[in-house]
Amino acid sequence: MKTRDLGHSGLTVSALGLGCMGMSINYGTAGDKAEMIRLLHAAVDKGVTFFDTAEVYGPFTNEELLGEGLAPMRDKVVIATKFGFDFDPQTHARNGLCSRPDHIRAVVEASLKRLRTDVIDLLYQHRVDPAVPIEDVAGAVGELIAAGKVRHFGLSEASAATIRRAHAVQPVAAVQSEYSLWARDPEAEVLPACRELGIGFVPWSPLGQGFLTGTLDPAQTFAPNDVRSWFPRFTPSAMQANLALVDVVRRIAAQRGASPAQIALAWLMAQDPWIVPIPGTTKLHRLDENLAAAEIELTASERATLTEAADSIVIEGGRGTGHEQYV
Repeated sequence: MKTRDLGHSGLTVSALGLGCMGMSINYGTAGDKAEMIRLLHAAVDKGVTFFDTAEVYGPFTNEELLGEGLAPMRDKVVIATKFGFDFDPQTHARNGLCSRPDHIRAVVEASLKRLRTDVIDLLYQHRVDPAVPIEDVAGAVGELIAAGKVRHFGLSEASAATIRRAHAVQPVAAVQSEYSLWARDPEAEVLPACRELGIGFVPWSPLGQGFLTGTLDPAQTFAPNDVRSWFPRFTPSAMQANLALVDVVRRIAAQRGASPAQIALAWLMAQDPWIVPIPGTTKLHRLDENLAAAEIELTASERATLTEAADSIVIEGGRGTGHEQYV
């Protein structure tokens, strides 16, 4: 597996990481724990060193899964987790955003225990909390870095202005936001800011929550515990309309003897050498398929064709919940 540097942070990871959320939540029934641990081990064996989780995934169960699964090879991997939500202590229901410094410190102590480690390699603010100045958040994480409990600071779904303010207090190693052929919001301001400041970029949902793989049928339905059942881009009419983009990806994939997923990931990785996508999966054959994308180098013509298609095809439905915005 090739490696990539996340900006100028000094953090080097596998060219593709593994998003682990879907092993525990959001895409139907959680995966069998033993099978998911086998998948984590297989990923490490195949050269993956970058694993993404968060306290909110479950909540808490995904961190516990990674803590157990990656404990035997902890020195070989980089674990990224996230803070930023408040939970009811009894029901674990989400009570909105919370990035107060005291809360960040408490979350880190709990995450360290669940992850079975003494240091978090990359700690993201999961969502920007408008009630807490980003300078206070950056300062709190900086104190945790000084204390040896965190190695690097990250932001998720943050605006370019917020990234700059945070970076001025505590260097930001990586920004994580949705980015793919059908979700190109970061290109306007966030990616240029990361490029200027030497910050790595980690696209979540790099395969459009499965849509860019070409395996979804517009007529299919999703289980109530699958977030796509209520996401705007996954209504039958939106999926039918958005197939126009997938058709272009499929055409290039067929010409290259690759899968649509591999072409979509290769396009992302070709945008900048400090971009590290984190496709998620619960299946070994999909893991193999995704990782093979790191070996695909698109031609300039192929990249242009894909970009022109993404430019010209109007995607129906808002991304994510339909209310996503940078703060």
